[in-house]
Amino acid sequence: MSETNDFTALVIGGSVGGLAAAHELRDVGAGVAVYERSAGQTSARGAGIVMQPEVDALLNRLGRPASSVSVELHERQQLDARGRTARHGAPQLMTAWDTLYRALREPLSGVCYRLDSTLRRVQVSGHDITAEFSDGYTARGNFLVGADGIGSATRMLLDSVSRPEYAGYVAWRGLEPESALPSELLDLLAGRFTFFTSSGMQMLCYLVPGADGEREEGSRRVNWVWYVNVAEPDLPRLLTGRSGKHYAHFLPPGELLPETVEQVARQAEVSLPPPFAELVHLSDVFMQPVFDLAPGRMVADHAALIGDAAGTVRPHTASGTSKAFGDAAGLAAALRGWTPTRPLPASELEHWELRRLDRFLTLSEAGFDLAVRSTLGAQRGSRFFGSD
Repeated sequence: MSETNDFTALVIGGSVGGLAAAHELRDVGAGVAVYERSAGQTSARGAGIVMQPEVDALLNRLGRPASSVSVELHERQQLDARGRTARHGAPQLMTAWDTLYRALREPLSGVCYRLDSTLRRVQVSGHDITAEFSDGYTARGNFLVGADGIGSATRMLLDSVSRPEYAGYVAWRGLEPESALPSELLDLLAGRFTFFTSSGMQMLCYLVPGADGEREEGSRRVNWVWYVNVAEPDLPRLLTGRSGKHYAHFLPPGELLPETVEQVARQAEVSLPPPFAELVHLSDVFMQPVFDLAPGRMVADHAALIGDAAGTVRPHTASGTSKAFGDAAGLAAALRGWTPTRPLPASELEHWELRRLDRFLTLSEAGFDLAVRSTLGAQRGSRFFGSD
């Protein structure tokens, strides 16, 4: 990074995509400030993350090789309805959202990282862009990066037309200490990517580092996700928390209504192989609906969108995080050498946008095809969790 900043970048969104953007922009000489809408520690919105090359590359530059923040798997196994297994070798590294967050956040300890900062307005004046937040705080820079996820306030200000569309299914999730599971169940799951598929649902499971990044046996966590078709009219009921709050994109652990907890347990008992049904029963379940958001423009005047703020891909490609990292790296490269006294590098930004939209299209088509194969969101697939 340069001793003097070539320009100042305001990063909206302090999750892993925003942190990746902060690192990449600093590497091309930018001064960086990060603004996160959460009032406290950002929650683990995705739990498990499959290590991908874009993430690996940034971690290596930070002196944190992927192996230091991951659990290594050796096999992939499919369960049938009775719990019988079919296995083959498939080495893979798995990390967790909070582990990756810490690996990216700690090197930015000297960078402005402001919580409880909900973006309300953006204004461009000459070489400057000003961000105004709901608490009255304002920040001024030369370029703004919207990395604030599927519910992006940045996107709403730059593109008021695009809206996420429900994909027709949800992801029930769990993240439990391996020490809390029966030894027989853990023996089945440890070291393996385990999955099960039937009409209208798919479940997968693998181990990730512990809550403080532990990778030692006995200190890791079991991460699982259960994709299930749910009709859109049933979604508001399932997204209602114990406090009565209605969540839009993520229902946190501990917030499922008691009747929803019972319904999840019953459905698991009749639909899943016995080991997976037991795992669901032992977990503090949370939930994310799956949404589609097609990208519009990624670049505006002195601003750009990256990651889910720009457009979402289905989770089956395991590429949501890596797409955000790739977006950030390419954007920083396009801005390398720019100073606010000169016009924006329009050609470089346009080429970046075209390349990333092409990448998005490839991932989006692959994710949709994988979902259709499991009849997830498809009209012909079975549906679950309707009103009793």
